[in-house]
Amino acid sequence: MRILDRYILKRYLITFIFTLLILIPIAIAIDIAEKIDKFLSSDTLTLFEIVNDYYLNFIIYYANTFMPLALFVAVIFFTSKLSNNTEIVAITNARISFTRFLFPYMVGATLVTILALAMNHFVVPNSSKIRKKFEKTYISKHKYGDDVVQNFSLQLSDSTYIFIRNFNLKNNTGFDFSTELYDGDRIKQKLTSNFITWKPKDSTFRLSKYKMRRIFKNRDSIFSGVTLDTVFPFSPKDLLYKAALAQEMPSNELYSFIKTSQRRGVKNLNSYLVEFHKRTSLPMASYFLTIIAVALAFKKRRGGTGVNLALGFGLMFIYIFFLKVSEVLGAVAGANSLLTVWIPNIVFGTLAFYLYYNARK
Repeated sequence: MRILDRYILKRYLITFIFTLLILIPIAIAIDIAEKIDKFLSSDTLTLFEIVNDYYLNFIIYYANTFMPLALFVAVIFFTSKLSNNTEIVAITNARISFTRFLFPYMVGATLVTILALAMNHFVVPNSSKIRKKFEKTYISKHKYGDDVVQNFSLQLSDSTYIFIRNFNLKNNTGFDFSTELYDGDRIKQKLTSNFITWKPKDSTFRLSKYKMRRIFKNRDSIFSGVTLDTVFPFSPKDLLYKAALAQEMPSNELYSFIKTSQRRGVKNLNSYLVEFHKRTSLPMASYFLTIIAVALAFKKRRGGTGVNLALGFGLMFIYIFFLKVSEVLGAVAGANSLLTVWIPNIVFGTLAFYLYYNARK
């Protein structure tokens, strides 16, 4: 690596970190202003818990969120300074091509991409779990709907299905439970219960006022009882399907959860698939955002850095808008979540190639 490459790479990383360190305190200040009354209203909450459980994980989450914006702004800013100081003129006079000039930028983008992938797939989900638990305890008001699952069906295997009318995840009790066992398209056995209770100590369910019906070729067998302790291949946490839960799962756990849910016949898992695919697509944006930023700032413009930053913020706003729209569309039942999540990258990747082609000439 040449001296010039080390110089550009150093400026790339330092400006990126500096931009990130500017954005994070602003986010913290805004958040403190919004939540200071909630912090002060709790008699048991300590300063250590606020800093360690909430704001430490807040910084991790928003540092990861701001990475594309910080990267884009940083590259435009210091490349514009290179251009305004006529350093790029000296570089081009040395017959260094635009493609060769991009090399240290791509090395820097690779380092940021690797960091972002590790953050997205492993660090941020574990951090979000602690932060959301703090928010639920001290900031958010508990809602009935957050702890209750209604009209839930689940396929446990190729031949076994369950249905629960209502289940309270807070006290692990529910009512109107039924499970059906099929042989092909013919039902073999049906078990119903007025009440169902999860016993975490021994991982069993207690059925109260149950009725068992077994269907044979020429006759049926029906019997009932007061209570029955039995085991099912699921637990109460399998009954809760919310997009917010996906953000708290490391990618290996999320992938396993999606596959298990698909085998169980859960119909719409697109919100989980969107979260899974987004963890890879967003870090990969570092490459084309870097190319776009360099191509915009490579030539000296009238108005200097300000014009380039204005163009950069405008393009970044459009990218974030496309990203949010694609997430919403990807979560709709029947949509191709993988394609939808990658559409912003495809569009801006095409723009990056166009700008690179013109800048190279």
